Amino acid sequence: MRPVRALFDPVFDAAGLARFFSDAALLAAMLAFERELAEAEAALGLIPPEAVPAIREACRPEPFDPREIGRAAREGANPAIPLVSALRARVRGRDPAAARFVHFGATSQDVIDTALVLCARDALDAILGELDGLVAALAERAAEHRETVRAARTLLQQALPTTLGYELALVLDGLLRLREELRRARAEAFAVQLGGAAGTFSLLGHKGPEVARLLARRLDLAAPDVPWHTVRDRLQRPCALLVEAAGIAAKWLSDVALSAQSEVGELAEPAATGRGGSSTLPHKRNPVACVRARAAFSRLPGLLATLHASSLQEFERAAGAWHAEWHALADLFVLAGAVLAEARTVAGGLVVDRERMRENLERGHGLVYAEALRAALEPALGARAPRLVEELSREAARRGVHLRELARTHPEVRGALPPATLERVFDPLAQLRAALALTDTVVARARRTLGTNAAGEKRNGRA
Repeated sequence: MRPVRALFDPVFDAAGLARFFSDAALLAAMLAFERELAEAEAALGLIPPEAVPAIREACRPEPFDPREIGRAAREGANPAIPLVSALRARVRGRDPAAARFVHFGATSQDVIDTALVLCARDALDAILGELDGLVAALAERAAEHRETVRAARTLLQQALPTTLGYELALVLDGLLRLREELRRARAEAFAVQLGGAAGTFSLLGHKGPEVARLLARRLDLAAPDVPWHTVRDRLQRPCALLVEAAGIAAKWLSDVALSAQSEVGELAEPAATGRGGSSTLPHKRNPVACVRARAAFSRLPGLLATLHASSLQEFERAAGAWHAEWHALADLFVLAGAVLAEARTVAGGLVVDRERMRENLERGHGLVYAEALRAALEPALGARAPRLVEELSREAARRGVHLRELARTHPEVRGALPPATLERVFDPLAQLRAALALTDTVVARARRTLGTNAAGEKRNGRA
């Protein structure tokens, strides 16, 4: 059993999702399954309608002790067995004849899978809210910084000019795609589980599939064509999508943390009293949201691997693989949601130092413009252009002189390029027309998706 750690767990639950997988939440979901199963079976004539009131009343979660049920669960390797036993005892105390219809036609995995799906569905709804908030914040920042020039970095080295808006648009594009896939998974993947001991509806007979469909409607879940006891893609797919979305957000937050280094100083997290402090260094302003998100994401691939490894389930009931999913599923949702929530906070109040970005861009002696200079010279100088630009670049680095100054005075460059053309070579925005247009495209798509306008307002009210 993974203990709740009051000292550590809150650090990695920025979205507050642990509540969806608490003992109380899981117990309530398991009892909701039992209550709605009885209602559905009575509606279809499989159990007496007069048995339902006692079952419904007994399914109130308050009298059940999760710790007691958990201790008893060791004997059967799952908590559904002692829960159903305790539930029958409670029903028997109200209506002895109704007790035999508790859990009728179901099996332990039906209860636990459905309960986990109910909890995961509610958690995903909260995560989708965080994701929408992140998308909205990134769209605002991308539009705001459409022409904020900074250095693109490849292998951690300055490469070419880019814009902060375009970098944000690339992140935004990935999150928009995953938002669509997650919403589709929300409608399709979270399905009720019902099939009985071997998935054959042995006690429910030909009405079994109809019971499953009615139960799904009552619980607001998808109705599968067949039980999915040992075919686990329904759970794995939304989990994989969450890890992908969290990965995009964590990648961006890693870039924010790198950009917040003292020697770079281009970006910073939102400031708040007591935030980002050190236990010993009073001057520190640490990128703590980025740190928390990176730590949370580092666990996600392993949790997803556990869920995928659980695909190896023997025949009609797994001997351990199913059980291994329980903690992994809950932790994955909590941590993925935390990453997205941290990114939303940072995006919403991102601190940008435009001057430092431009200063850092020019600090490399203008070598980020070497590609543009070569391209401008090639029509006139042909094969000489790459060699000339390489020579000028080496000289600029050796002498600590801006490449532009060397180009302005070099006779071959002056003979090949008019002054106005040369100035455009060293204008970063002149190289970024495609990036600017693509930024606009992604921002517009985000606003259409969220139904907001350029002011961040909902078309039918405030965002």
